[in-house]
Amino acid sequence: MKEQREAHGEIETEHPGYLGSQDTYYVGNIKGIGRIYQQTFIDTYSRVAMAKLYTDKTAITAADLLNDRVIPFFDGQNVPLSRILTDRGTEYCGKPENHAYQLYLGIENIDHSRTKANSPQTNGICERFHKTMQDECYNIIFRKKIYNSLEDLQIDVDHWLRSYTNSHYMANIWTIMEEKP
Repeated sequence: MKEQREAHGEIETEHPGYLGSQDTYYVGNIKGIGRIYQQTFIDTYSRVAMAKLYTDKTAITAADLLNDRVIPFFDGQNVPLSRILTDRGTEYCGKPENHAYQLYLGIENIDHSRTKANSPQTNGICERFHKTMQDECYNIIFRKKIYNSLEDLQIDVDHWLRSYTNSHYMANIWTIMEEKP
């Protein structure tokens, strides 16, 4: 059975892939698309961020971000992902034997830590990134364009993420490649 821990206070991270932080962010409600949620993952060592949009907030969508973007990225760098920190939302926590996210972590051999109850600052790395993304991405792109599909919005979010990574944290990508555990 995979280890589950509760996180308290400062995040300790030793190398790329040691600890990833994952969270759900409510982007908003767009006419013709509906409610939009963002699954966010940030490597706490390198600060490399990944995000994918969904129309619901479930264990399946939380696992899908890992399966579609996170695990392939780390596999491509030949860096194992050891542990993920999440809040206690139902998309992340449930009975390990029948909860899609818990099952996925078990298959990938990733340990799961949960934030202390009623303590969102424990996962502050995602909270800060969500504020930056709201200010620098969503507030701008929603003024420039009307989106008719989640796919069109995802394209612009991916473009912003590439630009953000290149301008803010390009050195951290090299950190992942150079400091493999």
